[in-house]
Amino acid sequence: MWLAIIAIVISYLLGSVSFSILLAKSLRKIDIRQYGSGNAGATNTLRVLGKGPALAVFVLDIAKGIAAVALGLALKDGDYGWLPVACGLAAIVGHNWPVFFKFKGGKGIATTIGAMVMLAAIPSVIAGVVAIAAIALTRYVSLGSMIFAVLLPVVSATCGYGPAIVWGGVVVAALALLRHRKNIVKLLNGTENKLGGKKEESHGV
Repeated sequence: MWLAIIAIVISYLLGSVSFSILLAKSLRKIDIRQYGSGNAGATNTLRVLGKGPALAVFVLDIAKGIAAVALGLALKDGDYGWLPVACGLAAIVGHNWPVFFKFKGGKGIATTIGAMVMLAAIPSVIAGVVAIAAIALTRYVSLGSMIFAVLLPVVSATCGYGPAIVWGGVVVAALALLRHRKNIVKLLNGTENKLGGKKEESHGV
């Protein structure tokens, strides 16, 4: 049990390493949470810093989810089959509420991608294809992100995955909707930022 708790704590701390914040401070000496949408994630990094840093943040945030689940898989046994899911969720929570950055982080979608690809590859690919299509059609990254998260438990259940992964997917979806609540309001109001739009310099959502 202690090993499981330690693995979850390590996963949370790993998730708390915000590469968006670190890159913005390193490259431009700014706090990215005070620019663009105010979110510490790959999409806002694209708006504020450009394509290269955004790609780096996206890949590194995915890697956090992969590493956390890999840690859980390495330590799980018959009694702790839920551990990889718990570690993946801990990394997502860490990304969203990072202890190293006053609990103000990103929205966790890239880290969710990494975790869920490790846990349920086929549902993640299916949900990802639908999400990418939605983003291509609407240019709303937030909409595609929420579609991806909400589809994960549905497709996982349909594909016959176990309760740990399905319920883990439900938690992922709930976290995504919680973190995107302001984006939902903007989507309903028609004021949400579109991918490829003008870079913002003032604090937003």
